[in-house]
Amino acid sequence: MTNRTFVVTGANNGLGFATARALTDRGEHVILAVRDERKGRAAQAALTGGTTEVRRVDLSDLDDVRAFADGIEKVDVLINNAGVMAPPRTLSKQGYELQLAVNHLAHFALTGLLLDRLAAGADPRVVTVSSELHKKGRLDFDDLQGERRYRATAAYDNSKLANAVFGLELHRRLTAAGSPIRSVLAHPGYAVTGLQAGVQPGLYRTLLTRIGNPLIAVSAERGARPIVHAATAPQVQGGQFIGPGGLGEMRGAPDVVRPAPVATDAGTGRLLWNVSEELTGVRFPLPQPV
Repeated sequence: MTNRTFVVTGANNGLGFATARALTDRGEHVILAVRDERKGRAAQAALTGGTTEVRRVDLSDLDDVRAFADGIEKVDVLINNAGVMAPPRTLSKQGYELQLAVNHLAHFALTGLLLDRLAAGADPRVVTVSSELHKKGRLDFDDLQGERRYRATAAYDNSKLANAVFGLELHRRLTAAGSPIRSVLAHPGYAVTGLQAGVQPGLYRTLLTRIGNPLIAVSAERGARPIVHAATAPQVQGGQFIGPGGLGEMRGAPDVVRPAPVATDAGTGRLLWNVSEELTGVRFPLPQPV
């Protein structure tokens, strides 16, 4: 199927750009959702297939997310990809911890705001990009913002767990509503992307960039394969998690992988959903599963 419209957040570099390239090579129309419009134009110039648009959105500002969503007339597939990784504790415009705000809350809000247009789309899907590191995450609803205790790497893992919990709870609610939209999770394995540039200097960043990346990591193009598969493969089902099928899910061909048990817990899904609606002010027109 070609000529569908894909919205890809964080599409100017890393996994987002590799995903956009793979989609445009298939002849699809891709909306590059980027924070820096200049970088978005440069990425657009490097894409030679399909058709593209550049639209600016700052995912650290929920007002900007709303304005972006208001400008989208048509979308068949939303790929919630953009993120920040392990910065010092920083707050979004609305005062939320930055990794939770960008990686989860902005994409929760964007999905809800675009749900009506997705429902009218061709083979509509929401692909939420998580990480194998979600298995190390923990959602402490008494300290979700890391106000009492903040560790940058742990907060990243927690935000990736929130992505997984959201994607599966969205699947349950779409199913209960009889919606045609498929909610699918994906993760790239261990891929080299621009995301690591935001990690604060220290041992963790050194291990990533000087040891892990050269010895283990795959390219962004290979890391994007599970994301593209989740977004386009006809056999993919709602509620599935697509990742690399190789050893440790670090590399390999796209395959169905298992999320952490906590990510599948319906009670956790309901609780995160309710908190996310409260923090974003976005309400989905979907019933809560019985």
